[in-house]
Amino acid sequence: MTDTTSTPDMAAEAAPLNKPSRVLLASLIGTTIEFFDFYSYATAAVLVFPHLFFPGEDATTALLASFATFSIAFFARPLGAAVFGHFGDRVGRKTTLVAALLTMGISTVIIGLLPTYAQIGVAAPALLALCRFGQGFGLGGEWGGAVLIATENAPEGKKSWYGMFPQLGAPVGLFLSSGLFTLLLTFMSTEDLLAWGWRIPFLGSVLLIAIGLWVRLSLAETPAFQKAIDKEERVKVPFVEIFRTHKTELFLGTFVALSTFVLFYIGTAYLLSYNVGVLDMSLTEALHIQLWGAVVFGLFIPLAGKLADRISRFRLLLAVTVLIGVFSFALAPLLEGGLSGVYGFVTLGMALMGITYGIIGAVLAAPFPTEVRYTGSSLAFNFAGIVGASLAPYIATWLQANYGMGHVGYYMLASCVITVLCVLAMGRHKI
Repeated sequence: MTDTTSTPDMAAEAAPLNKPSRVLLASLIGTTIEFFDFYSYATAAVLVFPHLFFPGEDATTALLASFATFSIAFFARPLGAAVFGHFGDRVGRKTTLVAALLTMGISTVIIGLLPTYAQIGVAAPALLALCRFGQGFGLGGEWGGAVLIATENAPEGKKSWYGMFPQLGAPVGLFLSSGLFTLLLTFMSTEDLLAWGWRIPFLGSVLLIAIGLWVRLSLAETPAFQKAIDKEERVKVPFVEIFRTHKTELFLGTFVALSTFVLFYIGTAYLLSYNVGVLDMSLTEALHIQLWGAVVFGLFIPLAGKLADRISRFRLLLAVTVLIGVFSFALAPLLEGGLSGVYGFVTLGMALMGITYGIIGAVLAAPFPTEVRYTGSSLAFNFAGIVGASLAPYIATWLQANYGMGHVGYYMLASCVITVLCVLAMGRHKI
């Protein structure tokens, strides 16, 4: 007769585990959705919003006003990181990620329903700014949880490879967003795009959100966090604990990611506005360049994951930051060198971006213990978004207009110098 009595050890062994394919898909698809929503706004901030939400100004002033609302999300992200990080470190990674996805998704759908300035006046840009805040708040909680879902399920020696998958969401989301706007411009007139077509990407995100929720809800909690629960290692207020005992890691982590953010937003949001506004490219041609950049970006992220597990994240991050600094001297000659120069800039810049971004998730998660890792890594990433990304398109536009393109390169170089110093200060054992 078979004994069906189970022991605690047997029950533990029978507990559901996350399959690697499910873990990687859940971490990838969530960030893909989040970044699709995020980049749809970035594209619309250049192509659509200056006309519909900030009329009555000259073209440059309207664009700067649109970029100002773009930056709001970056200031909301640390708040989202603190709130969602608290629950992620107290309640669990899975539940918190679902809530973050819904927050971002609902804010994005509402943008697609907003009336314009012509319909309700100054209330229109105010509502747009509020929705942008909601996008940033949700994304602030999304990124850290997605990285932890991947890295806390990773086998030994593969944390950088697993940590690379949520990072792939950025180029995939960028590609899907740019591709959709390209299709809209191809099959409808500019008048129709401004009248109603621009709403399609924002409203269409409902389908992506449904897919993301289905995948996320199928996950079990990460082994590392479950262990923290079993050992009663959770802290009451992770946010307070971070500032009490991990201030140095938080500060250095913020500036370790600085050059990554500056490079990316100069190579995407700023470049799109430069191509359309300064080089007088058609919207379709400018989006084709962005699509190519997304492809290059995505191809180099897996390479980064493999290299980092082989030669260490510390060495790879240090090397690629130095290369970005060297690349900054080529920024002005390339962007002022016509169409071939712009493609050269995008190809080299997004290749470097793929390497630095591919490992930054694992880099920022590494210094923090499990019980505060969601909060700590999310805050570092999103503080870096404020100092490195929120105003990058604005600063680059202002520098180019007032001092010339060479100063945009100096801006990128300065960010690299700061990042190198912070990587060295953090040291190989923390990264």
